[in-house]
Amino acid sequence: MTNLKDIKNRIQSVESTKKITRAMKMVAAAKVKKAESTVKASRPFTTELNTMFAKLLNSVGSYSATSLKIKQAIDNYPALLSTREIKSVALLVITSNKGLAGAYNANVVRKTINTISEYNKKGIKTYLFVVGQKGISALKRKCKELGCDIEKNYLSIANNPTSEGAYMVAEDLADYYVEGKVDKIEVITTRFKNMMSYFVENWEVLPLDRTSEKADKDSVVEPLMEFEPDMHHILQKVVPMYVTNIIYQSLLEAQASELASRMTAMSAATTNAEKMISELSIEYNKTRQFAITQEIIEVVSGANAQIG
Repeated sequence: MTNLKDIKNRIQSVESTKKITRAMKMVAAAKVKKAESTVKASRPFTTELNTMFAKLLNSVGSYSATSLKIKQAIDNYPALLSTREIKSVALLVITSNKGLAGAYNANVVRKTINTISEYNKKGIKTYLFVVGQKGISALKRKCKELGCDIEKNYLSIANNPTSEGAYMVAEDLADYYVEGKVDKIEVITTRFKNMMSYFVENWEVLPLDRTSEKADKDSVVEPLMEFEPDMHHILQKVVPMYVTNIIYQSLLEAQASELASRMTAMSAATTNAEKMISELSIEYNKTRQFAITQEIIEVVSGANAQIG
């Protein structure tokens, strides 16, 4: 039978683990409320921006950068709105810096690997832009097998998504698109549903889907839009805003999903620890009772031997 000291040490070890998982659950629960509120508050703006952007493009004729001052790649809206044969793709993969979040990071990495494999079958090269240390560590090993490259990684924005951080990522992606290094940009992120569930999704950023825009234009008669000072300067402002907002929204959705997944995982771990402590306590009491009974038997046997 197991030694009493060993069982006691195991109980103490599980107790220590339970304290950690309970603390992590409480921290995640406190943060996820704020993250959920931020995500839900940002979704209406994202929806309206996408709708407005589609209407704006339907009202614009040809694109021209002749009269524009272009300082960065993301300011070159005619190049960002251009379409060409897809020979390479940039994938922005959003994971977390920390683990202990259930299957959150594993699901995102698995989706990324499947996406890369599909593009490899079509002869399309993939370039990875990875947010979060967990994604970097996992995909660095897989890229050797899949033949993809991690071009850039971002750590700070995984913990604290900001519009400034999203703009920095958008500029890096725009630079690759404008220079012709990639012909398509996608985001692999998670869409937050509620505290118990999320979905891993691919969001297409560039090129824009003209099919849906054309359908909207044919079905709805939009009023004539007037541009001031002119449509080219307005597009130069709106296109970077559109691209940056998609990335920012994906970061917010991912953070809320990560925190919800961590809260759920730590809650389950705490429950399992309590169950294990209960089972070990029963085993400890049985072992202790057996040891006491054994000692009594030995004492009685010794006494009977002396009497006999």
